Amino acid sequence: MKITLITIGKPRLQFVKDGLVFYVKRLRAFHTVTVVHCADAVTPQKVLTLIGQRFCIAADQHGRQMTSREFASFLEDKTVHGVSDIAVVIGGPDGLMPDVRQRADVLWSFGAMTFPHDVAMVLAVEALYRAATITAGHPYHRE
Repeated sequence: MKITLITIGKPRLQFVKDGLVFYVKRLRAFHTVTVVHCADAVTPQKVLTLIGQRFCIAADQHGRQMTSREFASFLEDKTVHGVSDIAVVIGGPDGLMPDVRQRADVLWSFGAMTFPHDVAMVLAVEALYRAATITAGHPYHRE
């Protein structure tokens, strides 16, 4: 599967930069991964253009919450049904742009808590990596 992580804003915190490098490297063992950091002042049209025809999962506090297993099953189901190219969008400090939220195929929540968008970048990539390992049959420590 091709995964494009689209973020509004570049990570500013060093531990986030390190976390992204760490998990993207691991995720690339399972998928083709591209990371696109847009400027904070990016237009909704530019983000929509980056999403293009990809299946779009957008992080949103009001989105669907899934366990790691559920997320792995969700992604595997998409693959079985012909989805081979996804965009995962992390909004900026003010969240998702309304046009991007409306375009998303799925709104995905990391839980009831609010996280800084820098931290959400790492959470998203770690969740994608964990889902890939679960799908590949690697041992899952929660079982």
